[in-house]
Amino acid sequence: MMRWQFSMVLKLVNIMSTNNLAQSSHLDPQVLADLANQNFSDFQLPSNSLSDPRGALPSGVASHSFQPNTSLDLAAIAQQVLDSLQQKAGDDLSTKNPSSLSLSDPRGALPTGATSHAFQPPTSLDVSVVPQQALGGAQQQAGHDALAQNPSSLSFGRSFGVEQFIPNSLLSDLSNPVNDPLVNQIFLGDIQLAKPKNTTLDPLLVRKDFPILSERVNGRQLVWFDNAATTQKPQSVIDRISYFYEHENSNIHRAAHELAARATDAYEGAREKVRAFINAKSVNEIVFVRGTTEAINLVSQSWGRQNLKEGDEIIVSNLEHHANIVPWQLLAKEKGLRIRVIPVNDDGELLLDEYQKLFNSRTKLVSFTHVSNALGTITPAKKIIEIAHAAGVKVLLDGAQSISHMKVDLQDLNPDWFVFSGHKVFGPTGIGALYGKEDLLNATQPWQGGGNMIQDVTFEHTKFHDAPSRFEAGTGNIADAVGLGAAIDYVNSVGIELIDQYEHQLLQYATRLLKEVPGIRLIGTAKHKASVLSFVIPGIKTEDIGAALNKEGIAVRSGHHCAQPILRRMGVETTVRPSLAFYNTCQEVDKMIAVLHRIRSS
Repeated sequence: MMRWQFSMVLKLVNIMSTNNLAQSSHLDPQVLADLANQNFSDFQLPSNSLSDPRGALPSGVASHSFQPNTSLDLAAIAQQVLDSLQQKAGDDLSTKNPSSLSLSDPRGALPTGATSHAFQPPTSLDVSVVPQQALGGAQQQAGHDALAQNPSSLSFGRSFGVEQFIPNSLLSDLSNPVNDPLVNQIFLGDIQLAKPKNTTLDPLLVRKDFPILSERVNGRQLVWFDNAATTQKPQSVIDRISYFYEHENSNIHRAAHELAARATDAYEGAREKVRAFINAKSVNEIVFVRGTTEAINLVSQSWGRQNLKEGDEIIVSNLEHHANIVPWQLLAKEKGLRIRVIPVNDDGELLLDEYQKLFNSRTKLVSFTHVSNALGTITPAKKIIEIAHAAGVKVLLDGAQSISHMKVDLQDLNPDWFVFSGHKVFGPTGIGALYGKEDLLNATQPWQGGGNMIQDVTFEHTKFHDAPSRFEAGTGNIADAVGLGAAIDYVNSVGIELIDQYEHQLLQYATRLLKEVPGIRLIGTAKHKASVLSFVIPGIKTEDIGAALNKEGIAVRSGHHCAQPILRRMGVETTVRPSLAFYNTCQEVDKMIAVLHRIRSS
């Protein structure tokens, strides 16, 4: 139900009440029609009210779930509202069987164990019955007695942006509609409610959302300090994926049946969530891939092959993960390219003066990490991008380690490509995203060929779709894309700024205690860091430290972390790497420090 439609219904209910028409159990439909015409004769439909926010339907799809209602029978709705109210004298509301009016999910029961409808947008919505259902369901909600006694208070007002239709006196009558599950269930897909912003982060509450954190390892409570390798998943993500397979599973785009519509809605809805999360301009700039590694290979094998020639140069940094080195090496070997490297200082910080000296007329690409997976260094991404663009050079930004720790605003950073993996941001494995500027993607040849990415095929010629479809050949990882959308919902519900602040404090706490371990050497001491700690204890193998921690249920990564060049620059082959997330606590850090002291003393 669109917000302008809902606001008109609310106004009509209010008009009926103020004209004492709501006391009747039935009204002549003509009276209602006249009333609607008198009060809405000058109303103009919003210019964008009838368009689907995801654009045109895919070819061949004709499901109602893609087609918003294009008209609104106000008289019929008003009559249904009256029928549900059944008012007697005064404003008393009596309902013989309110449970019969409660709203049911159009796709069936929740999965076993699920407690939230937040991830279940309706696939279709008959706006003519919403007021009746809303009133019937609202009567059952604890704390809504005032609404039952004053039906005109069913105005969500400022949350829906409809002040122009509803008197100010009616805007504050309903207590906190944002947290009303009925409101979320009915309107999730059409109206964005203004949710109260969190001001604090309680990790003990957050931990309850992650079932695996209750796991025991070697008889000890699991301490998950391997978040740079992968993050754990909240129950809402697990439930969302299960719900997809139980109620929505279908291939997308290429069918007119209901399940195809549901699956397509869910998949494209996830794309929009990714777009908003990283502040891209358009969903057409979001390509679903398996993860960061595939995204970089996609750019290398499509844009790189198409645009780079012998003698051209690519700049990467000394901080890079192998996934941002090897694809460019393969291309360089194939086409005769040269790779140049931005050096770092002893703290693991990029040397921008040296970076600027690397540019020349042959420089065509800069590809670098936003946050180092081995050291935790946060790079000055915006400055690096500005320098490259000033030289007319394209930029790829690797966001695998930044996406879960800090706010990413691509319209501010302005890279040409941005890549990340879903499993690094509390989502499923096997799904990630490539952002690319729309005109750049559309000018780039496809990487893989097959179904879904074509407009027309003959034996002589194939015409490709524009992005993002041109880079999504075949059946993609639909369910996990939906799961990624649920993970983004979860992060948004906590607040990425709060996550950043909490993790920074936890990092400072852990760093201070690590420095107190005798003989320890921290690897990577940049001023600006994300939640990664790397260290060695001379005379003790890193794998032995990892094994000792594991005996106490503490999971860390020990090895080269797929970043051998930077570790060798720091004078080591391997490190122990605890990496933190917002569900970790100071108490968990204390456990790790106690084990390290014990190892050192023995």
